[in-house]
Amino acid sequence: MKNNFLPKFTILSLLFVIIFLTKCNTFNSNSTTHLKLQSIPSQPKTISFANEKVPLNKYYLQERLDRELLVNTFWHSNTILVFKRSKKYFPIIEPILGKNGIPDDFKYLAVIESGLINVKSPAGAEGFWQFMPKTAREYGLEVNTDVDERLHLIKSTESAAEYLKYAYEVFGNWTLAAASYNAGMQRIQSAMNKQKAKSYYDLFLNEETSRYMHRLLATKLIFESPETYGFEITDEEAYAFPEIKLVRISKSNINWVEVALSHNMSYADLRELNPWIKGHSTANRNQKEYEIQVLEN
Repeated sequence: MKNNFLPKFTILSLLFVIIFLTKCNTFNSNSTTHLKLQSIPSQPKTISFANEKVPLNKYYLQERLDRELLVNTFWHSNTILVFKRSKKYFPIIEPILGKNGIPDDFKYLAVIESGLINVKSPAGAEGFWQFMPKTAREYGLEVNTDVDERLHLIKSTESAAEYLKYAYEVFGNWTLAAASYNAGMQRIQSAMNKQKAKSYYDLFLNEETSRYMHRLLATKLIFESPETYGFEITDEEAYAFPEIKLVRISKSNINWVEVALSHNMSYADLRELNPWIKGHSTANRNQKEYEIQVLEN
């Protein structure tokens, strides 16, 4: 059979282009209004992170912050999604940070690390706090073929807080502690020693780590004053947890499908609430106790 689709499609496309150009010419000839892309509002004169003042007297620091503000302000879909997720997850993250003596500003570190979703990086880091497997185990998280607690929001936030407390003990400075979360404590300390610098803002670092604090600052500014940057997310539009309850399981050979069904849930429901579970079953030979979230019926 002869295919007539392509000629018809081509003719229709040409007609659409002609109509579109005609409309554009009409608009340009009859209107003095022009589309205008505006920049973001001017940077605040003073900015701080974890009550540590940011030096804005260096032109390149201002430019770096401006870049991150522009990227996060005009990447509308991503920023709106993070706003919606923050209403769901910040109430869990904030008290854990506070209990461990970590400044509240560090909740934005989870935003720039993962966008508040359990992503996996090309290097193998995973979860809200982007732990590598080795580091996760060092900070008390179970990571194996059955369980990956990097994806357990409460436990991984506890581990991130433990790391940050130790980094603060090393550097005596929250900004350097935050930078070390990206580059590692050893690399930051080495750069400080070689460059005889005492501040993150005086260090010459690779692009990713140079951008890191400015991404954190830009996120903080946007979240603390969303209307200034054109965002307005209501509580009704934000995401929220369903009603849940906690159940403890310590038996060996846990069949997660059966566990889900016994609580009137699907296996998909169980995995959504407990993303740290990695398979349909867990041998659990040592009969470790796991606490899972199930739907409140």
